[in-house]
Amino acid sequence: MAERGSWSPAVGSTSKPRVLVFVIAYHAETTLRRTLERIPAAVFASYDCEVLVVDDASEDRTFTIGHEYRREHPQLPITVLRNTVNQGYGGNQKVGYTYAIRRGFDVVVMLHGDGQYAPEELPRMLAPVATGEADAVFGSRMMTAFGALRGGMPLYKYVGNRILSRTQNALLGTELSEFHSGYRAYRVDALASIKFLLDTNDFHFDTEIIIQLLEAKKRIVEIDIPTYYGDEICRVNGMKYAKDVMVSTTKTVLHRAGLLHQRRFDPDVEDDNAHYDLKLGYASSHQYAIDAVPSGAKVVDLGAGPGGVAKELVDKGCDVTVVDRHPVPEEHGVKVKVQDLDDPLEVDIGEHTHVLMLDIIEHLKSPERFLEDLRAQFTYDDKTIVLTTPNVAFAVTRLMLLAGQFNYGKQGILDRTHTRLFTFRSLEQLLDDAGLELVEIRGVPAPFPKAVGDNLLGRALLGVNEALIKASPGLFSYQILVIAKSRPTIDFILEDTLRQSERAQAELEATAK
Repeated sequence: MAERGSWSPAVGSTSKPRVLVFVIAYHAETTLRRTLERIPAAVFASYDCEVLVVDDASEDRTFTIGHEYRREHPQLPITVLRNTVNQGYGGNQKVGYTYAIRRGFDVVVMLHGDGQYAPEELPRMLAPVATGEADAVFGSRMMTAFGALRGGMPLYKYVGNRILSRTQNALLGTELSEFHSGYRAYRVDALASIKFLLDTNDFHFDTEIIIQLLEAKKRIVEIDIPTYYGDEICRVNGMKYAKDVMVSTTKTVLHRAGLLHQRRFDPDVEDDNAHYDLKLGYASSHQYAIDAVPSGAKVVDLGAGPGGVAKELVDKGCDVTVVDRHPVPEEHGVKVKVQDLDDPLEVDIGEHTHVLMLDIIEHLKSPERFLEDLRAQFTYDDKTIVLTTPNVAFAVTRLMLLAGQFNYGKQGILDRTHTRLFTFRSLEQLLDDAGLELVEIRGVPAPFPKAVGDNLLGRALLGVNEALIKASPGLFSYQILVIAKSRPTIDFILEDTLRQSERAQAELEATAK
């Protein structure tokens, strides 16, 4: 048995990819045999292929017919299973995909037992994933204009499919011709890397697994397939399905914006610093911070993350030092200091004119101690502090609390690495206690262009959020931006006073002589 996900095509290799043709079946006694008969012989010749039929607790002879076909064709590797309890359309897919992962297959392709999707297209469905050109292949009925209608798709289904797909493309920033085809082929290692077991057991499983592939940045290829509608029974409630699809898609938008965490849409990424990508070109914490630093400034970026802001500042002619507990590449002339900011600060702040703390204080065990240590380095030389942090009083968070939800995730206001959360007032109090002089405090809108794409919709949502912030910053700000000035500690002032007084006294005494 091959190790899971270990296969990859190699030049000159004679080994065949292990392919699982997964047939989902429910009350398919009149169609299953014909569907199996239509699987092209080329599939068995080209691949190390097994057919898996999973009957989802049908009350007819589906399971029996599957076994009869297996006995009649002993030369074919066929496995027939029956779920004891009905798992639903999505749940049955989970059974088949888990089988593929556990048995070490390289590719799995889903075929419907009712024959709605042509088995004759299997070679074309398998080719892109079997050769490593794609992580997933979707058979689309919408790539040819009106082809689905000519194939017998009812007009209301055609119109609904087009409307849903176009809406999902707009919200997710994709260009798929169809989200709702049930003809799918996947690389098994791609399936193993996403959390499909957390998806619904209902019919919108297909939408949720697409979203997971998109979030994991997997390669998706669509191929044109014929449409066939016969006398099979449709078990999908169209209105409920459309509602479920839109709910899942909208949750994805909110998840991307950091407003409503959905664990199922988090790809498995080892680097816990990777999700802090730049938000530039529109109203955002990163853009505001960069705009607040003049050209030629000497900047220390505390908790710099991957260092993207530093590069932008270097491009403005700034001298930049970044400090982070994760190693950051020393590129573009940026100086790097690796340090956990929960430890006493080891960086000399004195030579810098600007101190950046972007989305960092909420991660610290003691923001108060950190700011006190920082202030201990301040003198009478003016330094500008630029600080951002999430606003826990944001309207979406309040609504979640009202609904009994407080869900931590990988990013957003309730990032699970956050240890402290602030409102406008509590942040102002923190800064005042730390002896910083507040120059400006403003609200930052949610990063809608990141969530839905930097397009007309993303900009419109951003504009609405900015208008709401003007009406009520505490309620509608996703983040808080602070610009403050340094003030020296009393210890420094006293020591400086004593030193200057002694010098002045010495000068007076010298003059008197």
